Amino acid sequence: MIKGSIVAIVTPFKEGKVDEKALGDLIEWHIAQGTNAIVPCGTTGESATLDYDEHYRVIQFSVEAVNKRVPVIAGTGANSTDETIMITKEAKKAGADAALLVSPYYNKPTQEGLYRHYKAVADAVDIPIVLYNVPGRTAVNILPSTVARLSEIENIVAIKEATGDMKQVSEVIRLCGGRIAVISGDDFTTLPLLCLGGKGVISVTANIAPKEVSEMCAYWEKGLIDDARAVHYKLEPLNHAMFIETNPIPAKTALAMMGKIKEEFRLPLCEMSETNKEKLSKTLKDAGLI
Repeated sequence: MIKGSIVAIVTPFKEGKVDEKALGDLIEWHIAQGTNAIVPCGTTGESATLDYDEHYRVIQFSVEAVNKRVPVIAGTGANSTDETIMITKEAKKAGADAALLVSPYYNKPTQEGLYRHYKAVADAVDIPIVLYNVPGRTAVNILPSTVARLSEIENIVAIKEATGDMKQVSEVIRLCGGRIAVISGDDFTTLPLLCLGGKGVISVTANIAPKEVSEMCAYWEKGLIDDARAVHYKLEPLNHAMFIETNPIPAKTALAMMGKIKEEFRLPLCEMSETNKEKLSKTLKDAGLI
């Protein structure tokens, strides 16, 4: 189930509250456009600013809205192992198909600490687990040797690799020998990662171009290399635009321009600068999205 175009879906807000109507509409659009799985409460879903009740509700709502049509991979990571276990248990109770666990941030654990953290969660909660390696956010890199150790644990089934380092991705795939699926965590690396043996992407760009990201992954899986490459280059301006300011500011701003959600964030995230908003608008127009 961990393959293809998996959207790290935004959490729409309206007047300070989670906008469930908009979230439900986004989920329906994604399924209709060919998205292969939904990730609620990831980084792009502003999980860091959701309180526990909101976090659990967004997962539960997503599971109910999806209604088993595609997998739901709930973001449940935290920088405390006990907290991560607590949130992951709630995701399992809500019916999530898997859990995405960002590596503990700020406290900068050693490789042994990372191993023990993930093993503790895997032992405590019987749910498929996706490791999430994003050193730019967490200040710690899960090294390939540690991933290889973790891949021996039965319910650790995949890793979202967001280092942007294809050498590291290659080493992970070589060491793990197919025991886990390796998934891109940066849209611009999706096609290169697929070439190395990766299985798909947990995508930010899919928030605004779900059909195209899904098509690129499907083309590759069918062996239609030239078609996949053509979509990759078509998506590159959008991939760049999604990171002209901190994610998910551009994605939510773009969706607001497309009329799908309100342009609303939670502090410390705030509205995009007018200069960057103009650049984003031009990119969306050039792509035919607005």
